[in-house]
Amino acid sequence: MEGKESKYNIGQKEEDKKLIERLRKGEEKAFETLFQQYYEPLCVFALQYLPDEDAAKDLVQEMFFKIWEKRTNFYITTSLESYLYRSVHNQAINFLNHEKIKKSYKDKILESFRRKIHNDEQAYNEIKLEDAVNQSVESLPEKRKKIFKLSRYEGMKYSEIAAKMDISVKTVEAQMTQAIKSLRDKLKDYKT
Repeated sequence: MEGKESKYNIGQKEEDKKLIERLRKGEEKAFETLFQQYYEPLCVFALQYLPDEDAAKDLVQEMFFKIWEKRTNFYITTSLESYLYRSVHNQAINFLNHEKIKKSYKDKILESFRRKIHNDEQAYNEIKLEDAVNQSVESLPEKRKKIFKLSRYEGMKYSEIAAKMDISVKTVEAQMTQAIKSLRDKLKDYKT
């Protein structure tokens, strides 16, 4: 044990060595001394990295909790003060990295939600437009409606419609012109 202690105590003040040894033995008073001596300065140090005082305090308290939890294996090779500040620094960096990951995940969820809302809204608008088109077509006079449906829904040419309905191509053209004009008027609110 002597060799182990001297190996791990290089660069430490004598009072820190004693404090660490008492801490390893589970002396609560040693832990309280360590906490009282370093808690506030470490919180101020953590604030250099973290967004607010509460996050800094939580981080420093968590570090002290880990020290107490693993006190029997608490061996350090640098000065106690350097070890504590380095620990806070490392935990702060880990905290910030974790926050970036959380923010990235949150942003992805929000973007997915926005896309879903946009897609739902777009689908709703398309359904509304389709209903409006159908209603407008159905409101056309019977002959005009039939000509329009044969042209637009069944893909027939004007000459085919004229032959099928036994009317002139000019009549088909005139009826289609009137149908389109009527539909434009009725659907003007849906223009983008």
